[in-house]
Amino acid sequence: MTAYWIALAAAISTSLIGQVLLKSGAAGAVAAEGGFIHQLFRLPTMVGLVCYGGAALLYIVALRKIPMSVALPCTAASYVVIAIIGWAVFGESLGTAKIAAIALISAGVALLATTA
Repeated sequence: MTAYWIALAAAISTSLIGQVLLKSGAAGAVAAEGGFIHQLFRLPTMVGLVCYGGAALLYIVALRKIPMSVALPCTAASYVVIAIIGWAVFGESLGTAKIAAIALISAGVALLATTA
């Protein structure tokens, strides 16, 4: 069973990396340079999309033994990490309401993971 939890953690991590790469690809794209098409074919965007595909494959492996009612909510852990990365790397705001939401998400993920 541990291998399936590792697959789920890897799926979440790979998806998280994909998110950061997609944001990086979007941040570097300028509308005058071709807009969406230019952004789509930037290296960070393409690698980010590949990461999403890999994350989906890992998630499929995890679902072989982990109930979907547990696995999918556990992916919410990425919301917590991505909010912190957005703040630290991309200068996005992280106010009191977001911090409270992150705490609630973290508590919910922890509760689900321990009851599975």
